[in-house]
Amino acid sequence: MQTGDGLLARLNTVAGGLSPKALIGLCESALRHGNGIVEVTARGSIQIRGLTPQSAQALARDVDAMEIDVRIGVPVETGPLAGIDAEEIADPRPLANEIRAAIEKGSLSARLGPKVSVVVDGGSRVPMDRISADVRLTACSDMPAWQLAIGGTAASARPLGFVDEAHACAATILILEAIATLGHEARARDLDAQHIAERIFLSGLPAISPTGREKSGLNAGYVFAAPETGESAFQTPVFSLVEEMAGGPERGNLQARPKGTPIATFPLVDGRCALGIALPFGSMAAENIIALAQGAIALGAAEIRPAPSRALLFPGMNLDPCETLRDAATSLGFITEAHDPRLSIAACPGAPACASGRIATRALAERIAAHDADLLDGSFTLHVSGCAKGCAHPAPAGLTLIGHGLHDHELDTHDGRAGIALDATARSPEAAGTVIADAQAGMEGIAALARRNRRSGETVAACLARLGAGAVTNAFVQG
Repeated sequence: MQTGDGLLARLNTVAGGLSPKALIGLCESALRHGNGIVEVTARGSIQIRGLTPQSAQALARDVDAMEIDVRIGVPVETGPLAGIDAEEIADPRPLANEIRAAIEKGSLSARLGPKVSVVVDGGSRVPMDRISADVRLTACSDMPAWQLAIGGTAASARPLGFVDEAHACAATILILEAIATLGHEARARDLDAQHIAERIFLSGLPAISPTGREKSGLNAGYVFAAPETGESAFQTPVFSLVEEMAGGPERGNLQARPKGTPIATFPLVDGRCALGIALPFGSMAAENIIALAQGAIALGAAEIRPAPSRALLFPGMNLDPCETLRDAATSLGFITEAHDPRLSIAACPGAPACASGRIATRALAERIAAHDADLLDGSFTLHVSGCAKGCAHPAPAGLTLIGHGLHDHELDTHDGRAGIALDATARSPEAAGTVIADAQAGMEGIAALARRNRRSGETVAACLARLGAGAVTNAFVQG
C-alpha cells in the first residue's frame, strides 16, 4: 500500500511464526529494498517500509525464496501462543483450521472485503481482546463452549450466544455469508444482530446456557432480547432468558478477559517458556532485530512469533536463556518491562521518515515518555500523529497530538508544533484550535494538572475525565 514514505508491505505469517533465520533474512531484505525499518503492528503483522514498485517486487521474490509462509484470504487469527500456552482454556487451532477450510471451500475470500476477519481466542495469557474482528469466538472457562460475538473487540463486539465446537464453524460461516450478501464493502457492524442470532439458533445449532445445558430448539426470540429503542447494542445484554435460566446474571464468561500484556515470560505446555518483548512504537531498525534474532539462535530458540501489541515472542527456551535474551533485548532498545510508559503511546513514523509527517513523532513520543512517565499509567492511549491521517491509531484515543503547520513552505518538520484532541481521532477538527509551538511542554502541562488533582487510587484517565476537557485543553495550551 502507498504511504508517505513509499510503499509498505505487510506480511501476516501463518500460525507458528518464523524461524530466527527467516526473520534475519526478512530484515536483510528490508535493508536491501526498503528503508531498513521493520515494524510489528498492533495486530501482530510484520511491515517493511520505504519500498518502490520495483523493490517491492524484489522483496516478494525474497519472501518466496525464503519459503516464508504468509497468510492470504480472510484472516482467521488465533493468538501468538495458541496451543502452547500452559494456561490456555482451549486450543483454538483445530477450530480455526476448520473455519479456514470452510472459507476456502465456499470461495468466501473473493466475496468479502479485505478487512473482514475472524478471531478464535482460546483464552491464552496473551489474549486477543484488543483485536477487532467481524466474528469473535472466545473459549469459555466454565463450560465446553465458545462465546460468539460480532463486530468489534472483546469489549465492543455484540454477543450472540454460545455454541459448542461442533457447530462453531457453521455459525461463523453463516455470519460471513451474511456479510458477503451485503456487498464487498460490508462488515459485521452492518448486520442486524437479532436477525443473525435467530438465523443461527433456528438453523439447528444449539444455544447453550451459562450452566452448560444445551437448549436446542428454543425459540430465538425468547433467548435473545433486542436493545430498547435508543440503546446501544454494544452495551445492552442479550442474554435475558439465558441469565434467568442460570439463576441470575452469572456473567463471568461474558465479560472481556483481563487485558494481558505480551511483555512477560510465559509458561508453556512442554515445561519451557516463551519470552515476550515489544518494539518501541512498533518500529525497530532491521539491524537491531537481526542482532536479537542471532542471540536467540545462540540460546536455542527455534521460532519467533509476531504478536499483538507490536511484540515479538520467543517460545521454546528455558528460564535462564529467556533472562539472557531479555537483557540483550534491553541493550538493543526493545521494550522488556510491562510498565514501560512507551506501551501507552501509539506513534506513526512522522517526519522525516514520512513525507506526510509534520512533526518528528517518535522523537517527541520518546521525550514525553521520559519526562512524563507518570502520566502514561496505561489507563488511556496517547496517540502522536504526524498528520491528520492518524495511521498509527485510526480509532479514537484518550489524547491525540496532531502535527500541524500553516503552509507547507512554513513547516518545520522537526519542531513539536501540534494540536490536541480528547477522545477523538487525528481527523478531529478540534485539534486545529489548540495548536501550540511546543507539544512536549503542552503534555507536561497536562501531566502537572494530573499530579495536582489525582485522587488516591484514581487512574490518570479517570482524573482527566473528572476535570473535564476544558481544563485539560487549557493545561495543554498554557504548557
